[in-house]
Amino acid sequence: MTARRIDGAAVAATIRSEVAQDVAALASQGVVPGLAVIVVGDDPASRIYVRAKGRACADAGMRSETVSLPVTVSQSQLSAEIDRLNADPAIHGILCQLPLPSHINAAAVLGRISPDKDVDGFHPVNVGKVALGDPTGFRPATPYGVVQLLVREGIETSGAHIVVVGRSNIVGRPLATLLSQDAPGGNATVTLAHSRTRNLTAFCAVADILIVGIGRPEFIGAAAVKPGSTVIDVGINRIVDEASPRGYRLAGDVAFDAVSEIAGAITPVPGGVGPMTIAMLLVNTVQAATSSKANR
Repeated sequence: MTARRIDGAAVAATIRSEVAQDVAALASQGVVPGLAVIVVGDDPASRIYVRAKGRACADAGMRSETVSLPVTVSQSQLSAEIDRLNADPAIHGILCQLPLPSHINAAAVLGRISPDKDVDGFHPVNVGKVALGDPTGFRPATPYGVVQLLVREGIETSGAHIVVVGRSNIVGRPLATLLSQDAPGGNATVTLAHSRTRNLTAFCAVADILIVGIGRPEFIGAAAVKPGSTVIDVGINRIVDEASPRGYRLAGDVAFDAVSEIAGAITPVPGGVGPMTIAMLLVNTVQAATSSKANR
């Protein structure tokens, strides 16, 4: 068996086209959705990701602003930038690129962003709303993207046993919540596993849908995959590769070649979940702008 390759880039392109239509409709009413991204330091991967977000905004007809701060920025200086953006009516969505330097209290930063502009869905208010199934809360972009990928690819979640490997507040935990809710892309029986799970391979091997975001390159192999199942790889890792012109290659948390021989469908890395994350960030920003318009 060779797994069907799930093209996240193609699905994301469709969503971004829908977003562009929504943006045009809002612009005709005098509201241009605006997204601000705060990036601290000069991490190359973060810079690449931030540029991709900027291009996506431009393609959709949205306003974007990148706030670049030195790695030496103080907590108070970063807070002042967030306060400025919170008060700017032209900015509807704010996100702060993670990770932050060790001297910065990341929880305080995420809590400083207005819940109404927290399009990353990390503010405690939005975490609570998502947990309660409140549609006014912003769903974190990566979990939201995974759910949309399943829905739009026609992969049935209702009644399915889904194993999520990884318990981060950014991916694993909110994803488990969304998959279990009574909504499209939900109604699943969800097992949330992690690095301390005993007999992890055995847990994974009975999953109808296996979603992996544990941050370890090629951690999940063929033995952990049920034949014919769907495998969603959320991980992205750089692996040294002297044969590559860049000196490295990108790999997910799943051993793609081996697992492709067992699974029924699988996302590649890159080109799987990554494009969906950016697409859903745009969706959240449009949601924020629409809500802002309604409250004017």
